[in-house]
Amino acid sequence: MEGVLHVSGTPVDGAPRALARLREAGHRLRFVTNTTMRSHTQVYDQLRGLGIELDPYELHTTANAAVHALAGRRVLALTMSALVEDLQELELVGEGADAVLIGGAGEPGETGRVFSYMNLARAFSELDGGAELYCLHKNRWWQTERGPMLDSGALVAALEYAAGAEATVIGKPSAAYFAAALEELDADADMAWMVGDDLEADIAGARAHGLRTVLVRTGKFRQADLDQSKIEPDVVIDSIADLPYWLEEHVH
Repeated sequence: MEGVLHVSGTPVDGAPRALARLREAGHRLRFVTNTTMRSHTQVYDQLRGLGIELDPYELHTTANAAVHALAGRRVLALTMSALVEDLQELELVGEGADAVLIGGAGEPGETGRVFSYMNLARAFSELDGGAELYCLHKNRWWQTERGPMLDSGALVAALEYAAGAEATVIGKPSAAYFAAALEELDADADMAWMVGDDLEADIAGARAHGLRTVLVRTGKFRQADLDQSKIEPDVVIDSIADLPYWLEEHVH
């Protein structure tokens, strides 16, 4: 949603109306996000505040997916504080973990506290002791109103390198995350469209799972990245505001 529907809380021009028009045309929607700065409730309230109409069940967050993936395990979680309420069903521990869960970055001050040297060293110790490594996503950077900001994918890579481990990605671009949304839609992958601004997490992930893809020229989009990439979206449009009209013209 970040970069497609809004950037740092500022709505993309025409986004609310575009979603309303898609619904009027009979399309069923799911909102899949790698956002890790806000809880499910906060993200839902934010979208409603931007004039976007949705029901809570239409919103899929990585924290909700983590609860299902890590149920029954002792989890050391390095996440932004806002996500704690969404992880309450898990057994969160400071040591003796079965799994280490790395969330995403957020505001610089909190990111510094969550991913302090001591916390990363604690995570490494748990991994060295046999815990498995999970991450909500492996995004390298994210787009803000201040420009690109380093995301937690670099820290996940550092722990993978130090512990000789490979992280399991819970959010995009994992197949399980897309499959969950499709299951709730009761839709076949080849009849569904993924709309995103991230070539790797959105477009490559969705294509690998068989969805058709739309890349928007907002948020993280960089023409140079698209020109140099081997990832090919099915469609490239200026913004989600153009999507209803493109579908009406090209999909029957």
